[in-house]
Amino acid sequence: MIDYIKGEVAELAPTSVTIECGGIGYQLNISLNTYGALNNIPNVKLYVHEVIREDAHVLFGFMDKRERELFQHLISVSGVGPGTARVILSSLSCKELENVISTENAAVLQSVKGIGAKTAQRIIVDLKDKIKFTDESGTIQLPTKTDLTEVGHSAVAALVMLGFVQTASQKVVSKIISESPSLPVEGIIKEALKRL
Repeated sequence: MIDYIKGEVAELAPTSVTIECGGIGYQLNISLNTYGALNNIPNVKLYVHEVIREDAHVLFGFMDKRERELFQHLISVSGVGPGTARVILSSLSCKELENVISTENAAVLQSVKGIGAKTAQRIIVDLKDKIKFTDESGTIQLPTKTDLTEVGHSAVAALVMLGFVQTASQKVVSKIISESPSLPVEGIIKEALKRL
């Protein structure tokens, strides 16, 4: 089992990162929270969760053990796969997710794409005793970008990779950019996840 990968950031996108380690490039799927933390960092150490399927070995990378632990708790819930867990961790920070579960706020979970009422309740019931809410700040500094064309394109590409239809994603992203032109790509994607 791979615990972590430490190396140079070769490529970075809102949904994935390639880390070069020992001459090999490892592609890891990441959440928007990890993406925000990785910006402008040339060398990183990402904690890894490996999903082995018949047709592929998929790596998920996390900036800290706390996020990886939440991811592993989420995928242990019936009906929540790795893709859905990543969308949840892209929509909510670790602190917010812990708060939602500890306060049994199913409505917030249902606002995440792919989470219905039954799944939201199942997440809360299954994880309420496993996850303890802490007061520790989970704030991640988001980078600011001014090139709206590049930002919009990146946001749409990320949404498509997360399973949304391209035309719908383009409409929503375009509207968000017109309303808030200074939003960074993560901010646009997070807002789009609420609207799609």
